[in-house]
Amino acid sequence: MTTPSAPPAPNAPFGSVFASTMVVAGWSDGEWEEPRLGPVEPFSLHPATHVLHYGSACFEGLKAHRGTDGVVRVFRLDAHVRRMRTSAEILMLPVPPAEMLTRMVLDVVAACLDEVPAAPGSLYLRPTLIGTVPNIGAAAVPSTRALLYVIASPVGDYFAGGVRPLKLALETVRPRTTPQFGMVKSGANYVMALGPTMRAKQELGADQVLFAPGGIIQETGAANFLMIDPHHVITPALNEAFLHGVTRDSVLTLAADLGYEVDQRDKLTVDDLVDWASHNDAEAALSGTAAVLAAVGTLVLDGEELAVGTGGVGDHTLRLRKALTDLHIGETDDPHGWLTPVTSG
Repeated sequence: MTTPSAPPAPNAPFGSVFASTMVVAGWSDGEWEEPRLGPVEPFSLHPATHVLHYGSACFEGLKAHRGTDGVVRVFRLDAHVRRMRTSAEILMLPVPPAEMLTRMVLDVVAACLDEVPAAPGSLYLRPTLIGTVPNIGAAAVPSTRALLYVIASPVGDYFAGGVRPLKLALETVRPRTTPQFGMVKSGANYVMALGPTMRAKQELGADQVLFAPGGIIQETGAANFLMIDPHHVITPALNEAFLHGVTRDSVLTLAADLGYEVDQRDKLTVDDLVDWASHNDAEAALSGTAAVLAAVGTLVLDGEELAVGTGGVGDHTLRLRKALTDLHIGETDDPHGWLTPVTSG
């Protein structure tokens, strides 16, 4: 059974409103507890809890979308489960069984079906894993206890103002995070990018910072970066220095389906980008679960503003974004098997 009507997306900042139900599973002595559904409520943590001192935490971000047919579908659940398991392994946290984590996500969505907003809103899902042993002497050893939980947030657009061209400041000295740690989805990576991003917003009016240490483009503080024109989609090839975005992979796959030549370059440089931006048909975009595919209209390099192409939201960016969002809501076929329908009970 599906809910015949849906609420609108909350008129509140992205991720600040929460659905009513969460699911929690503890881990200790090498065993996982049976996941428990219940109301969203605070945790009680000892002041010496491992995650508070040593950053033993990772998370995922994915979405459930309500289709035009009323069916709620989770997008690319298997890819997010794989990535979270990889993050947990790298951080020396207990790796959740894929079947258990998948079931926890689907159980939360099923419990919150009537809270999934109508498109273009969605239900943003946040599986989180933290180390919980109370031991401030455990700096050099993994946590022997952990907590895995999934919360949900009804959301609208990530960027205020909806689809508009963004301004990116280029940072050519500092990386977004420690290079060998960049592919992990952990809060430490995001907080390292926060200072440069806030300064760029205050001093340059930028929306985000594109990190390109040594002139080699990586990603922004919260999204992957792509260059687009009528025939090509170009992006940095995956490595350990930045997040292996599920939306990035989805856009590249859909671009190839639509006939674009996809070029994942081992070294995409700032010089390449500046040259690219000078062409009238050039476009650039940020991809991410929250942002979907957001157009970039202006670059700021060494204090100088450079328009990307015409400086607006490009037709090909919109075409790729629509291909992705139409798939989210079941308006087009799902040839890659990315959608998982959810029903109550």
